[in-house]
Formats: sequence, C-alpha cells, structure tokens
Amino acid sequence: METDSPPSFRQGLPVYTVSRLNQEVRGLLEGRLGRVWVEGEIGNLSQPSSGHIYFTLKDARAQVRCALFRGARRLCCAVTDGMQVLVGARVSLYEGRGDFQLIVEQMEDAGEGALRRAFEALKSALAAEGLFDARHKKPLPSVVRRIGVVTSPDGAVWHDIVTTLRRRFPAIAVLLYPVPVQGRDAGTAIARMLDLANERRECDVLLLARGGGSLEDLWCFNEEIVARAIFRSQLPVVAGIGHETDTTIADWVADLRAPTPTAAAELLSPDQVLWRRRHAEARHRLQRLLERTLRERVQRFDDLKRRLVTQPLRGLPEKRLKVAALARRLIMALPVYPARARARLQALGQRLERRSPLTRLHVYRVRLTLVPGRLSASVRAALRAQETRLTRLNERLRAHPPDRLWERLAGRHGLLKDRLERAMQNALKARAERVALLNRALALTGPPGVLNRGYAIVTDTQGHVAREARAYPPGTTLRVRLAQGEIIVEVKATQP
Repeated sequence: METDSPPSFRQGLPVYTVSRLNQEVRGLLEGRLGRVWVEGEIGNLSQPSSGHIYFTLKDARAQVRCALFRGARRLCCAVTDGMQVLVGARVSLYEGRGDFQLIVEQMEDAGEGALRRAFEALKSALAAEGLFDARHKKPLPSVVRRIGVVTSPDGAVWHDIVTTLRRRFPAIAVLLYPVPVQGRDAGTAIARMLDLANERRECDVLLLARGGGSLEDLWCFNEEIVARAIFRSQLPVVAGIGHETDTTIADWVADLRAPTPTAAAELLSPDQVLWRRRHAEARHRLQRLLERTLRERVQRFDDLKRRLVTQPLRGLPEKRLKVAALARRLIMALPVYPARARARLQALGQRLERRSPLTRLHVYRVRLTLVPGRLSASVRAALRAQETRLTRLNERLRAHPPDRLWERLAGRHGLLKDRLERAMQNALKARAERVALLNRALALTGPPGVLNRGYAIVTDTQGHVAREARAYPPGTTLRVRLAQGEIIVEVKATQP
C-alpha cells in the first residue's frame, strides 16, 4: 500500500558547514551594521596577560560580549567593573564559538560622552554663525612689543611662556592677566579678562594658554561666553591650550591656534639670533652704500675741479649779472638798515635793564617774602595727606581684622585636609582593588587553581617532580598530589 511521503525540509536549500555558517553570519553583521556607538555598564571584566581586555556591556534588559584589543587601548579610558561607558565598536561574530560580540575601537566615560555631545552641538551652532570663518581672523602684528598672557599665575604654563620668551627675544614685554583655568566660574572670568584687556589696550596681542587635561578639565575653554569674547576682541588672540591632540572651541575661534603654550610663545617671538644676523647684514649693506655714495661724490668733485681749471671764464657773464643784482638790492636796503639797528639796540637795552643786578635783587626779595607762606601751606598739605592715609589704613584694618583672616585660613585648612583625606581613601581603595584583582589572577593561574581543575603533581619519595616515564621502572613508589590530599601509587608499567 502506497503512502504519501512528507516533503523534504531541505528541498532547494543549501547545506552549510558550521564554520561556513559562522563565517557568512559574521560577514552579514560587519557589512550591514558596521561601526556603532553603544552605552552601557561594564561587567565580568577580564584582563589576561596578553594585554587584551574582555568584558560584558549590559543594561537592565540585555548584555553583549565585548573585546578591547591591546592596540586600541590608547584610545580608551581606564575601565573597571560597574563603570558606565560609551563605546565605539564594530559588530562582529567570534567564529570559533559562534559568539556575537563587539570589537571595541574607542571608549570614553559616559559623563565625558555627554560633554563631547555638548561640544559638538555648540561647535556646529557657532560654525553656522560664522565664528570660525577665516575672513574674521585678525592678522598678527609684524613686530610684537608687548604680549598679554591670559592664564593662571599658579601653573607651570606661565613659567614656560616667560622662559621661552626670555630665551628667544628678551626685549618683548610680557603682561599677565590672571584667571582661573578650571572650574565652574572659570569661563566667566576668562571672558571678563579678555574684555578688560581690550579696554586697557596695554599689549599688541593676547595669548590664551593652559596646560593639558581631560575634556572636563578644559571645558571652560568650550563655553560659549569665552568663544564670543574671543570673537569680539579687537586685539588678535592666539590660543595655546593643552597638548597638540587637545582641541577646544577657543582654538577654532582664535585668530591663530598653537599646539602648545610653549609653541604659541615661539610663534609670537622672533629668534634673537636671526634678528642679530639680519641687523648685521643691514649694517653691512648700509656701509657699502655709504662707501659707494662717497666714491661717487669724490669723483663728481674731481670732475668739477678739472672743469674749473680748464675752463675758468666759462659762465662769467652770468656771475656779473648776479653781482649787479646783489648790488642793487644792497643800495635799496641801506636806508632801512639804520632804523632796524636802532630798534635792535633799544630791545637790547630793555633786556639789559631787566637783567641788571638791582632788578634781579628786587625780584628775589619779593619771592623771599612769599616763601614762608608757601612753606607753611606745603607743610599743612603734607600733614593732611598723612592724616588721610592714616585714616584709610585704620578703616582697612577694621574692615579686615586679623581674626577674620585667621578664620578664613582655618576654613581653607579644613577644606584642604578633607580633600587630602578623600584622596588617600581613593588611593587606598584603588590599591585594594588592584590587590584583589591580583589575588583572583593568582587563584586562577597558581598551583592550587591548576589542581582544582583536575590536574595533579607527581613526585618521587624524595620530593622530585616526575617528568619522564622512563626514569621510573615498574615497582617504583610515587606520590600523587591532588587538590585535596595525596595518593601513594606503585608503577606497574611505563609507556614512552
């Protein structure tokens, strides 16, 4: 009796091997999804000796395995279990086990990721307004006589800038505009100081500088108030903020961006050796020009002398006409000369009378009568000035008594003490976590951990570890150490 056979499930479908299936799935994942950004919490962190990092990225509903290879660690922040991060990764599949995973290429703290998004949003908005356009960039002066440095007086940046300028061109004057370069109110202070520098007009160019740091440390230079203060500055602004890889909004708005504060100082200062060389060359050129001009004048003089000797009567009629004209002018001026002489003599007589000893003695007597009154008035004015100064000093002392200063210092001491204690606690916590991590690694890779995975250590009766079977003939007694206890065995037979 015939029965209908069920249709074949694989009819018309290809047959895959497991490796080929995993390979094609991996190609689909990497080709379709490519690079993605994922935010989540780190868990199951593992850092083997190879330098790679393996962990799980999870949220409240799901998790995914992640691999961070050693070569990409320089673009990532430090990682710990429970840390909330934002990762840039390639979606892939580990073919050996068929595990879906993310190959991490970049990682940053989730808080820093929020700052980065705010940075990009402000950058796009200001670029749309034209604050970064080259047509708004002011040219630097050809010769800089005074540089205004807007930075913190307590950091190493100020010392580096001054040292660089003294080394390259000591004649340039440097004026410090002190501001905080980190903190909540730093952006407002920087913008206010830039406006003040433009009002005072004490320098030729402004240098906005700070040392390197994280995105959060440099955030005051990414604030809109600082960008607009730089844009409206009438003085050219050079930005030397952070390291070469650090880029802020202030760098984009500034008229010139330098990779470091020291490089900015070098851009604004000429090399004194080069200037001395140019000065020497200009002096030599001027000396050669003077010598050439002198030779030409001497040659011209010699030519005129030869012409005068060879042609003495040439031009004599013109000279006679000129002498006759001068004679007529003299005859016309003779009647006027005595009157002018009498007026000059009268003026000299008046001057002599004013400068006679009797007249000067009378003037000195009048001045002497005025000296006591002027001296008394000067002494009274000096006394009033000293009384006013003493009154101001007393008012300042009452406004700032020593006990109030002591209270402020005591409060600052307390704050510094609290910060030191918190720093010590954080350092101790980090060291404890490191020790715990090393203990876990030792437990996994040390002898007890190996024995717990089913391995054993075989020794002879003298305690030597057994390595070759041929060294122990049948009948030899051996000791087998397990994770829990030991076994005494006797060799029955050996195999190579």
